[in-house]
Amino acid sequence: MHEAKGLLKDVSFREGSYDVAEGADAVVILTEWDQFRALDLDRMKLLMNQPVMVDLRNIYRPTR
Repeated sequence: MHEAKGLLKDVSFREGSYDVAEGADAVVILTEWDQFRALDLDRMKLLMNQPVMVDLRNIYRPTR
């Protein structure tokens, strides 16, 4: 993440998955890492302004 901070000046970085979701209009999944496969989607939905998740790695079923 430290290297990305130097390259992406207009990006807001957060420490955890749920921190990212708080107040977000959308979340985009770009990795297949296990930590993202095990997200509590109900919790994510409650934290977000709009419950929009774009799963570009197909780790979740669309119905979830």
